Amino acid sequence: MHAHLPILPILIPFAAALLQMACPRLAWQRAVGFAATVLLLLVCGWLTQLSDDGQLRVYALGDWPAPFGIVLVVDRLAAMMSLLCAVLGLATLLYASAGFDEHGQHFHPLFQFQLVGLCGAFLTGDLFNLFVFFEVMLLASYTLLAHGGGLARTRAGIAYVVLNLIGSALFLIALGLLYATLGTLNLADMASRLLGPQHDVALSRVAFALLIAVFALKAGLLPLSFWLQPTYSAAGAPVAALFAIMTKVGIVAILRVQAVALAPAMPDLLAGWLTPLALATVGFAALGTLVADRLRALAAWLVLLSAGSLLLTPVHASQQVATAAIYYLLQSTLTGAAFFLVAGLIARQRADGGDYFRAGPPVASWIRIAFLVVAASAAGLPPFAGFVGKLMLLTTLRQTPAGTAIWIVLLGAGFLVMAALARQGCTLLWKPQALRLAATPAPAVGWQRALATLLLVAAAPLLAIFAGPLSAYAQRTASQLHAPGAYVAGVLGAQR
Repeated sequence: MHAHLPILPILIPFAAALLQMACPRLAWQRAVGFAATVLLLLVCGWLTQLSDDGQLRVYALGDWPAPFGIVLVVDRLAAMMSLLCAVLGLATLLYASAGFDEHGQHFHPLFQFQLVGLCGAFLTGDLFNLFVFFEVMLLASYTLLAHGGGLARTRAGIAYVVLNLIGSALFLIALGLLYATLGTLNLADMASRLLGPQHDVALSRVAFALLIAVFALKAGLLPLSFWLQPTYSAAGAPVAALFAIMTKVGIVAILRVQAVALAPAMPDLLAGWLTPLALATVGFAALGTLVADRLRALAAWLVLLSAGSLLLTPVHASQQVATAAIYYLLQSTLTGAAFFLVAGLIARQRADGGDYFRAGPPVASWIRIAFLVVAASAAGLPPFAGFVGKLMLLTTLRQTPAGTAIWIVLLGAGFLVMAALARQGCTLLWKPQALRLAATPAPAVGWQRALATLLLVAAAPLLAIFAGPLSAYAQRTASQLHAPGAYVAGVLGAQR
């Protein structure tokens, strides 16, 4: 059973999607989707526990050895990201099953295909299959974004589709160039060949630069980030919450390619341009929070800000920086997803007022507390996980050449975010006028939406409480990530 465990995070949602398409009844699709996502969570948790022994688990599809066949590679980072995907999947599916899934057709199969693309992107050891899983993920996301209809979602969807089609075309061009110069698309084999003399160095650099640009588009790096805020703010609350991990796919891809292939052979490829653009992304997102007109738009800006903060780290081939990035990635993803669900609850309780920053009917007290928790964590205030993650980033990046600029931008962005959340939160939830506008009882939230939201909101204090063991796991993950020789030997040697 252990031998086939790496492929189960892909097979489980794929099989669930096929079963759901076989029967259009909503009750059946909900039951299958919930059972499959719970099973996915258990399998990913098991895989994460097993991978903590430090061994690289390589699964060769069809028993074709690497680099000729398709391989899945499970290390601590891949297992952790798959588990994070499963946690988000379960919470957002629970929220969506309370009625959001009734607003259009085929929501549940598309949701499972989205999980297929996400898990496959984290587990694959081959760049062409990374492209395939990217496309599965994006194709599902196109329709999930439009679920429920509306002009805003249609406009956001058109821009989202066009930009990602351009990104996909550039991805294929980059893969063609890499295959032409290296003769392989297996990441471990590419890393091995880059250290040899039998390739065109200039063409390899161009190809990798194009590949990083594609990943940066997926991650939302400025100036390729103008699609993110309209897309995420237009999507339904559970869809936007699941989308919170999509930018992390591009970031993890950059971290993986940089650590395995670029750091040994092209250590200067990211230097000089990625850090300034990442800082500009952080500043741009922080300013965006000040002009956001609704809570869901503000949450989208926070997702972009977290992406910019994480993109400060790949330039530095350091285990300490990678450790901070991994912990920050965990907490920022869960906090961003929780923000979208909280925004959905507020919009539901305020009816016509929605989640716009203006006075309206009051919301339940526990929703206000949930907002305070995720807002404090997003702003980096103690004692929540956002403070721990930001402190780890600032500490590890202090000694880098751009350390002073990074401190100024991150601390300044944190102040702007705190000011935006305090001002807009008071208007949205505590403005006295809102109490006088309550004419009818607020709609019931429902146990499914409440439970899903509280599961993600609880991550802010829990990740802080367990910061010690989590940071230790992040350190072990970073150590394994920055051991490219072990990765190459594990993937290529395991099949010989």
